[in-house]
Amino acid sequence: MSPATPYLRVDTARLRANVARVADQAAAAGVSLRPHAKTHKCAEVARLQLEAGAVGLTVATIGEAEVFAEHGVEDLFIAYPLWLTDDAVRRLRGLSDRVDLAIGVDSTESAARAGALLEGSGIAVLVEVDSGQHRSGVAPEAAGTVAAAAAEAGAPVRGVFTFPGHSYAPGAGTDAAAEEARALRSAVESFRTVGLEPDVVSGGSTPTLAASLSDPGAGLLTELRPGVYVFGDAQQWELGSTRPEDVALSCRATVVSHAGGRLVLDAGSKALGADRAPWATGWGRLPAYPDARVVQLSEHHAVVDLHGAALPALGSRVDLVPNHVCNAVNLADVLWADDTAAWHVVARGHNC
Repeated sequence: MSPATPYLRVDTARLRANVARVADQAAAAGVSLRPHAKTHKCAEVARLQLEAGAVGLTVATIGEAEVFAEHGVEDLFIAYPLWLTDDAVRRLRGLSDRVDLAIGVDSTESAARAGALLEGSGIAVLVEVDSGQHRSGVAPEAAGTVAAAAAEAGAPVRGVFTFPGHSYAPGAGTDAAAEEARALRSAVESFRTVGLEPDVVSGGSTPTLAASLSDPGAGLLTELRPGVYVFGDAQQWELGSTRPEDVALSCRATVVSHAGGRLVLDAGSKALGADRAPWATGWGRLPAYPDARVVQLSEHHAVVDLHGAALPALGSRVDLVPNHVCNAVNLADVLWADDTAAWHVVARGHNC
């Protein structure tokens, strides 16, 4: 018996193919793969990635790191510019007894603080640089100054990282990858001016993945951290970073109404997430109806304009691809693998 709708379902054949394809591409390019687990938050998917050759996982929070450590992951990078509190130090030290752990910093203050408070723990730091998204990260030419502050305070400095988040726009992937490469190269040069050599030069996103893999030497990349590639989503579909036939996660919903001559489904923002980029064509896509658009979304309703296609019968089930899969997964307790096996979203809610 299938689960009650709405629920998130995983096509495991597509998932395995996505994991294997990117792992093979990274290996061929001579670049390590450290996937971002905030996309799936799921031990089963993490296991597939590690079995395919990932050197470890990327996470966003200490809580996510704790969860994946409990599920046997031995190498974790918290790709976030942490400002350490007493509680964070206690938890990080506890983690360092079990896993190889690295954290992000992006200022001389946070770097020196990490070195002082984590002394003797073996926890490494990577300096985050801004490669064009203008979110967090120090200017690339200042990376060496931050790294030196960490080293002087006693922290092992492992390298430099960035996230080219400005790649999430139509046609932006190639340019964002080039900007990422320039930023990382500048950061490496900055490290060398203070007598440090980064062992890890880490970047990557799903929209820039193809460009980065085609020329990893442009940014001296040693490691890539994509996340969404495992599942795909409507954003990647519309950006051209994921083919519709490779999308491995969807939301199964029931047709509950034909009001106004449109399709009304029982999957709203509480199942799909409410993200909609300014350039997105709706609040999700329907693989069986490529011309259809989700034109209205509320908490428990998705209203779909089928653009002339015949309305499926009341009570029938339809699959929707969320715009942003990371948010959809974070709203679910369980992912249903091939509609039968319950994969628990074990890192859900571990946001600190």
